[in-house]
Amino acid sequence: MSHSVLTAIEAEGFTPLGWFDPKPGDGVPALRGGTPAATAVLVGNAGPAMFSRFAAARDPDRDRLDDWCRAVLGPLAARLGAGLHFPFDTPPLPFPTWARRANAGHASPLGLNIHPRYGLWHAYRALLTFAERLPLPPPDFGPHPCKTCAGRPCLTACPVDAFTDAGYDVAACAAHIGSRQGGACMSRGCLARHACPVGPAYAYEPRQAIFHMTAFQRSVT
Repeated sequence: MSHSVLTAIEAEGFTPLGWFDPKPGDGVPALRGGTPAATAVLVGNAGPAMFSRFAAARDPDRDRLDDWCRAVLGPLAARLGAGLHFPFDTPPLPFPTWARRANAGHASPLGLNIHPRYGLWHAYRALLTFAERLPLPPPDFGPHPCKTCAGRPCLTACPVDAFTDAGYDVAACAAHIGSRQGGACMSRGCLARHACPVGPAYAYEPRQAIFHMTAFQRSVT
């Protein structure tokens, strides 16, 4: 069972990561004119589909992923009559909290949101909001996967032990992927993410991993 809104999102290369009916206190912005949102749909990427379209359409010397997402999702929102909000809006919006509200994201031992289906290989790109309550199918993503993961291999896979009880050591991670020893992390993506047994089919392709790791490295140096 699907819905035309979910199909329209997928047609643009994005993934509907979850949806929920906002309640007071969820922090979902009102639509134009102050109308409260009755349905909210998290839009993102899972696996290589979105990045493949982005890589084919972008000018590598100019186009940023955030700008491209705005350029593609803006017309989609207009066609659907939806409000549109991005993780890079200011002030920041609580996308991880919304994902948990939709039962489509849970806190993982790494501190990242883990999706029950897509694992750690997903990202939030936008939120579409609607004035009417859409008859979307009940989300069926499954329970929090980390609760039944006894070994938690994600916590021991990092070559520089960047993930500890004290938090995420950003500096150690960035230094490692910029070194000769960090070649595997740079070309394949985070090895801790790869160690997670959830959603391996959605792992990023090498060019996507390199793109994101390079962007991460630039953001902290």
